[in-house]
Amino acid sequence: MKKLLSVLLVVCLVAGFAFAEGQGEKAADTIESKIEAGQKMTDAELLELAKQETGAFYVYGNTSRIAKAVSNFVAKYGAELGLTESNAVGTKMNDTDIYTTLFQEAAGASNKVASMVMIQDGAQLSIYRQNSSIMLNYVPSTVADKVDSNDLVPLVHQYINKLFIWNNIGDNAPVITNVWQLTEAALKDKVFFKNPAAEQVNMNFLIMCTSDAWAAKLAQAYKDYYGKDIELGSYKNAGYKWVAEFIANVNFSISSDSTICKTMAKADSEGCLGLFVLSKTRDLDASLKANLTVGAFTEQQVNPFSGFMYPMYVQMTAKCPRPYTTMLFINYLMSSEGFTPWGGAGTDILGAYSTNPEIGAAEGDQPINFWKDCLVAEDASYIMVNKSAVTDFVNAEIAKK
Repeated sequence: MKKLLSVLLVVCLVAGFAFAEGQGEKAADTIESKIEAGQKMTDAELLELAKQETGAFYVYGNTSRIAKAVSNFVAKYGAELGLTESNAVGTKMNDTDIYTTLFQEAAGASNKVASMVMIQDGAQLSIYRQNSSIMLNYVPSTVADKVDSNDLVPLVHQYINKLFIWNNIGDNAPVITNVWQLTEAALKDKVFFKNPAAEQVNMNFLIMCTSDAWAAKLAQAYKDYYGKDIELGSYKNAGYKWVAEFIANVNFSISSDSTICKTMAKADSEGCLGLFVLSKTRDLDASLKANLTVGAFTEQQVNPFSGFMYPMYVQMTAKCPRPYTTMLFINYLMSSEGFTPWGGAGTDILGAYSTNPEIGAAEGDQPINFWKDCLVAEDASYIMVNKSAVTDFVNAEIAKK
């Protein structure tokens, strides 16, 4: 609660700074007015205006590949825009650090000022968008009529999935066809998952499992597997029951999805599985990849879900020092060329899916519509309303371990 009050206080203060400063700006010179104009421009038109901008270009992202994306952008446009690897930098940060840094920059407490951020956790983003003016939405004209309308405000750059993936070595390799298997004694401490207390998208997944829709699916999955109706006892619904029993079985000893992936692929991880980011398999050589089975790719998919997916959003900053450069960069990110650090058609990187339907999935992967049918997806509205209660419930269950 203290943390929330502190954040809201900072939000109010920065919102006040932004309002006061905005009163002194001419309407034609505001970032908002430039965005409004830029949303109607082509890449060529944005480039001409971006050439008139000077200074550094900083981007923060909750993805390590943001650095490669900025580097590729510099290789394409740097000579025309006065950008180099030194003054155009993409930096990986978690969401909390991104918001903290943006508030500091908005208050003038930093010499560096970011132009754009790439962040996850739609519920948290909605709160900041409603209560502050540190971020602004921009939709490229190049994709405005292609991206699903639900993904335009705030703009979703991509979806990422976390899947049930298990080690297939030996006679004791698990074969998971139903999520209730993950609550059974045979898999006690053999299910690896990053602690949701330290990974908000993991917490959001568990929150979504308690929704009426997913609770109903979990109740049916229980009956499908055990041949009888579920008995809830003290639990509010089947979602709460599954979450509690899943947490009781999970092994939280590995704090990185990358490490979980590498661990699951080792020969001595027989009988183990993880729920982790599919794209982490990109770092494995072919022999190790062969040791892994992705539940969603099996003939009988996991009932009622094979994992979960979450969006990665793109937002301009209200203090953006190079707005036209930033809009051009977002256009680039939404193109097949700009998406290559994360994968897409023509690459072998699985697990990231552009909201631009013209960018297909990587070879050996499935398109976004496939994943929408078999994964738990974030609903920011549900998470916002239920976050406090379900988070308290999850933390209490974790404390019992």
